[in-house]
Amino acid sequence: MSRRYDSRTTIFSPEGRLFQVEYAMEAIGNAGAAIGILSKDGVVLVGEKKVTSKLLQTSASTEKMYKIDDHVACAVAGIMSDANILINTARVQAQRYTFAYQEPMPVEQLVQSLCDTKQGYTQFGGLRPFGVSFLFAGWDKNFGFQLYMSDPSGNYGGWKAAAIGANNQAAQSMLKQDYKDDMTREEGVQLALKVLSKTMDSTSLTSDKLELAEVFLSPTGNVKYQVCSPETLNKLLVKFGVTQPAAEAS
Repeated sequence: MSRRYDSRTTIFSPEGRLFQVEYAMEAIGNAGAAIGILSKDGVVLVGEKKVTSKLLQTSASTEKMYKIDDHVACAVAGIMSDANILINTARVQAQRYTFAYQEPMPVEQLVQSLCDTKQGYTQFGGLRPFGVSFLFAGWDKNFGFQLYMSDPSGNYGGWKAAAIGANNQAAQSMLKQDYKDDMTREEGVQLALKVLSKTMDSTSLTSDKLELAEVFLSPTGNVKYQVCSPETLNKLLVKFGVTQPAAEAS
């Protein structure tokens, strides 16, 4: 039935579905997972790295985590070439707002602006939807710490905990059971690593397969985005019982 209506993004099926957008979401379901958790003192982002070659210069590049502005970062699941275009677009929008108003762009306004761009690619002929989903983590003076999830349709929503990518439904169910409103950032890291360890296809978690980033306020009150080093991440995996010390040594 779908073959008659999935040749273009502008054609609705009789059930009111846009199949090309749904296909883009399916592509994201095959990508490495990412989890975001909102805590009372920050936002935690954890992602599964698919590229684990020994030759990769991991210290110089990240596969899942990107800084958009001093107060906003994101985790990505999907086609990275599509993600790069949208991330650069978001960075330009954030800087234009700062230049015009001399203050950081509100997080939700930035997310909505980017989602408007994504929505346009589902509406006009000759274009295809961006095959990427985002988890946005940020802080602003209006609403404090925030976590948003967006998909190829241009939809977005604020979440306390969210998962995108492979096995996201299973991860979302576990987050729904274990999330607590008064979690600290450390408890958020523990929950994210626990959920990822149970939903990833890999049998053992190491720093080679994960990326961890946090958005929080420094003691001086400035927003800080920090990517966890591989050494610290290995220690956290052992500390929270996700992996055993023996496995780390080997």
